[in-house]
Amino acid sequence: MGILLVKLDVDLIIIGAGLSGIGAACHFSINFPKKKYLILESRDNLGGTWNFFKYPGVRSDSDMHTLGYNFKPWKEKKAIADGSDIFKYIDSTAAEFQVKENIRYSSKVSSADWETENEVWTINFTDSSEKQHRLRSRFVYSCTGYYSYDEAHMPEFPNIGSFKGRVVHPQFWPSMLDYDNKKIIVIGSGATAVTLVPSLTEKASHVTMLQRSPTYIVSRPAVDKKAKALEKYLPEKIAYKITRWKNIFASLIFYHISRTWPIFIKQKLIDWVRRSMGDAVDVDKHFAPTYKPWDQRVCMVPNGDLFKCLRNGSASIITDQIEEFTREGIKVKSGEHIDADIVITATGLKMLPFGGIEMRVDGKGIDFSSTVQYKGVMLSNIPNFFAASGYTNASWTLKCDLTSKYVCRLIKYCDRKGYQVCMPKDVGDSEKQVMSVGLTSGYILRSINKFPKEGLRSPWKLRQNYFLDLIGLRFAALKNKKMFFS
Repeated sequence: MGILLVKLDVDLIIIGAGLSGIGAACHFSINFPKKKYLILESRDNLGGTWNFFKYPGVRSDSDMHTLGYNFKPWKEKKAIADGSDIFKYIDSTAAEFQVKENIRYSSKVSSADWETENEVWTINFTDSSEKQHRLRSRFVYSCTGYYSYDEAHMPEFPNIGSFKGRVVHPQFWPSMLDYDNKKIIVIGSGATAVTLVPSLTEKASHVTMLQRSPTYIVSRPAVDKKAKALEKYLPEKIAYKITRWKNIFASLIFYHISRTWPIFIKQKLIDWVRRSMGDAVDVDKHFAPTYKPWDQRVCMVPNGDLFKCLRNGSASIITDQIEEFTREGIKVKSGEHIDADIVITATGLKMLPFGGIEMRVDGKGIDFSSTVQYKGVMLSNIPNFFAASGYTNASWTLKCDLTSKYVCRLIKYCDRKGYQVCMPKDVGDSEKQVMSVGLTSGYILRSINKFPKEGLRSPWKLRQNYFLDLIGLRFAALKNKKMFFS
C-alpha cells in the first residue's frame, strides 16, 4: 500500500489523548498560543484509561484534587471519583482549552524517525481504514501511559478450559455481561479487585475475592469535607490549590513515615482494618501482607465499601493458591472448592513502553532498555523527545503536570537561544540500574527490564518525590553538562 504524505508541519506531536495527553496539550497551548500541535490518538475518543475501562465501579485510586490538573479545579462532590466523572472532567478540559480541534482520532502511531540532517521527527501512523500517513514535527511528546490496551496479563491457570461458566478480564469487560444473582469469583487483591468486589455485590448473589497474598488497604472518605468547606468560603481556584497542597503534603508525609518506620505503619494499617472489620474476617490472614508498606501500592477504598460488603456477608475473602479450575468453579491448595458462575481475572496489566512505537534515530532502531531516563522526562541520546510518566507513590498527574511545564520551559529556552535541538547525552560516566519505580508489584517486575534504565545520581536518578522534582523541573538550570543543545 502506498504512503500518503500529509503536508502538515507542526511544532509538537503529542501521542495519546488520555489524562496526560490532554494535560500536555493544555500546557502547550497556554504557553505557545501561536504554535501548532496535533494529538494522535489510536482510539476513537479521548480519555485514555478513563474511557477505555468499563468494568463496574471503575474509579480513581488517588484523590481528584491531585489527580486533576493544576490549572483546572475539580468541581464534583466525590474526591475519590467514578470513572465516568473523570472522563467528563478530561472531556470538559479539552473543550475549555480548545484541544479537541487538534486531536486526530483512530490514528495509531507505528514508528517515529529522527533525521539529524533536517532536525525533524517523521511520525508514521495508520488511520481506521489502515491507510498510512506521515507527519513531520520538531518535537514529539509521548503520553501513551505504561500499559498495553490490546493485551492484559493472564496467568496460565490449570484446567481453566474445563470451567463451564464465563471467564472475564476487567480490561476487556463485556458490555452485555449479565451477573444478576450469579456467584462470582474475583481473582486478585489490587486496586481493580477491591473496586470490583463492592460494586458486583449490588447485583450478584455472592462475590468471593480470591487472593494469593494480602494487600494493604485503607478506607478514605469519598468526599473531602475540608475541601468542600474551603470551597464554601474561598474562590474556587484558591480553594482548589489549598486542598491540592494539603493532599500533596499528606501523601508525602505518609509515604516518608511508611518507609522510615515500616513496622510501625504496617501495624497501624492492619489495626485500622481490624477496627472496620471486627470479627467478620481473620484480619491477620487476609489483610496483613508480608512485604513492607509501599513496597507495593497501598489500595484505597472509599467509605470502607469493601469492608462493609465483607461484614454483611454479600462478599467473602479467601487467601490461598489456585490448584485448578473445575467445571463448577475453582479448587484451591487447601482443598476448599469455591463455586462460581463467573470468574473475573483481575490479574494485572501488561506493561508496554511508549505504546509499542518503534523509534529510530538516523535509521538506527532504538532499544529503550539501553537508554537512560533524564529527570523522568527525556531519554539519553534521543533528541527533541519527551515522555509523560507519573508517580507510583502519589497521583499520576502531579508528575505529568511538572513534566509538561518542564517541556514548555525547555522549548521556550530553545526558542530564546535559537536552538533547534535539545538532547540529554549519556557519556557513560554514570552507573546504571533497572529503573526503580519504588514498587515490587508483579506487573512491574514482569516488564520493567524493557523500559529505560536510570542512573544512581542526578539528573539520571528517577525520583518519587514531588518537591525534589518541583525544584529540579521548575527552577533548576536548563543547561548543564548532560544536556546538549544545537
